[in-house]
Amino acid sequence: MQVTVRDNNVEQASRVLKKKLQREGVFREMKLRRFFEKPSERKAREKAEAIRRSRKTMRKRMEREGF
Repeated sequence: MQVTVRDNNVEQASRVLKKKLQREGVFREMKLRRFFEKPSERKAREKAEAIRRSRKTMRKRMEREGF
């Protein structure tokens, strides 16, 4: 990942980098890897996340269609 610093504006470049890392999910990954997670717990968490995502998309779709 690369961020260019323009006009010695390091603060702006750090904000851009932080946004990119946030979008990529690096901070979330670091938080999850802080402690060991058993494979069974990982499967359960990923399954729950998938269910949450699908419910959210269905809710938005229904909202858009007017149900």
